Amino acid sequence: MRPWWQRAVLYQVYPQSFQDTNGDGIGDLIGITRRLDYLVDVLGVDAIWLNPFYRSPMVDGGYDVTDHRDVDPRFGALDDFDQLLAAAHSRGLRVLVDYLPACTSDEHPWFQESSQSRTAAKRDWYVWRDPRADAGPPNNWLAHWGGPAWTWHPPTEQYYLHTYLHRMPDLNWENPDVRRDMFDVVRFWLDRGVDGFRVDSAHIIGKDPGLRDNPPNTDGILEFGRPHGDIDSQLHLYDRGAGDVHGIYRQFRAILDQYGAVSIGEVAVTDPHVWASYYGTQLDELHMPFNFRLLGLSWNAKAVQAVIDTVETVLPPGAWPNWVLGNHDEPRVASRLGPARARVAMMLLLTLRGTPTIYYGDELGMPDVTVPRDRVRDPWEHRMPGLGLGRDPERSPMRWNTSPHAGFCLPETEPWLPLVDSAHSVSVQLKDPQSMLALTRRLLQLRRTHPEITRASYQAIPNVPDECLAYARGRLLVLLNFSDQPVDVDLRAYGHGELLVGTHERDPRISLGRLVLQGDEGLVVVPR
Repeated sequence: MRPWWQRAVLYQVYPQSFQDTNGDGIGDLIGITRRLDYLVDVLGVDAIWLNPFYRSPMVDGGYDVTDHRDVDPRFGALDDFDQLLAAAHSRGLRVLVDYLPACTSDEHPWFQESSQSRTAAKRDWYVWRDPRADAGPPNNWLAHWGGPAWTWHPPTEQYYLHTYLHRMPDLNWENPDVRRDMFDVVRFWLDRGVDGFRVDSAHIIGKDPGLRDNPPNTDGILEFGRPHGDIDSQLHLYDRGAGDVHGIYRQFRAILDQYGAVSIGEVAVTDPHVWASYYGTQLDELHMPFNFRLLGLSWNAKAVQAVIDTVETVLPPGAWPNWVLGNHDEPRVASRLGPARARVAMMLLLTLRGTPTIYYGDELGMPDVTVPRDRVRDPWEHRMPGLGLGRDPERSPMRWNTSPHAGFCLPETEPWLPLVDSAHSVSVQLKDPQSMLALTRRLLQLRRTHPEITRASYQAIPNVPDECLAYARGRLLVLLNFSDQPVDVDLRAYGHGELLVGTHERDPRISLGRLVLQGDEGLVVVPR
């Protein structure tokens, strides 16, 4: 039998934005526990991935960790996590947590000791280097959020490396002591019973041992999918994905295999062959490097078809694909594409071969929210304002109902970010059979009742209009119109069909030889 994660739908929960129970306007672990019935009984997903809830100064939403083995008081306590895990497992819901190997907070005890002196016991746990002859940084590497990736440390007269903020120094994975302690973090959470990890910035841990300069990006390649500022000026050959990165993930995988756990890694690279290499030549590294190739892609049937074909081509033999259309770092699908196209996108996500991940609220078609300047939380927006790179808009709290503050927090409590409009509430959409939530539920039910969706091969159907994407998953046909105009599709070879799920209302009996797909319409049909 295939492993559970090859049959599953993952649901990403951003803890700060899911459910507040202690009245501070920030979501917490108890809140997630209280909403598990929605995830299992209403929605019908198979696993959840939790963004960080570890101890942190929260300079960058919890990705700046001071203790990988404890829960930040904002989110509760370790007992709250244990109760959440037990409650999820009792409902048959798997739980993945974020693993953060690339960096720590500068307030982490490891960095506090490392920065004491050049001879400190943990000095080599981070990347420290002398300045160049001109007193500048050791090389030309850039930080992801602007400026050099090196910060001068006057007390010890050396630079330290940070891929992101200077408050988030990079760990030195060439140091065996770092590997030992960070792998102990993996075992800590596996011993508590988690089912796996989403590995944050997975390829960032691989640094060129010689710290060579990155070459210029003369071809204008957008390595991160959309413009990200000065960092786009370089090809990132030596500051990530270098050194012994694949050896590290083979060690990581060996630990996971002892527990039967799964790993999904954030590997944001443009080259599909490089992306696929993180499966490992023997499928002995990450179970699935997250596939971001649809994020930021123009909404064009031929472009999407090309991405699907490329992914299917570069996968190592036996590797399992996965698909993502939204997450906590990208503008929401409904804002990128519009509400009608977001429905077609959900059908695409849930019918392609592979494991899909739904970002919380996308099942409601939640759009980005407007965040006033005085309520901005994201350090990226603070450092690079006006470029549209801030991530607060896609992190708005979940709308559960139409009450003040949407059932996310008490009416008298101010939520940590503004809320979207009440039309994107669970309570409203549950009453509407044509809502985005209703469509998502039907697609998830389809996956449970028609095993072809989770196990059959993907077969593109040729000779359809350029505006359309059509493919077979076993007996089932998926037909998607990427344009806002009606198109004629001739599939007479399939005769008639029965509509299983559609984005629009229509007669359930369909003549496939005289089929007109309405604008922004998607269908899943079984020929009869």
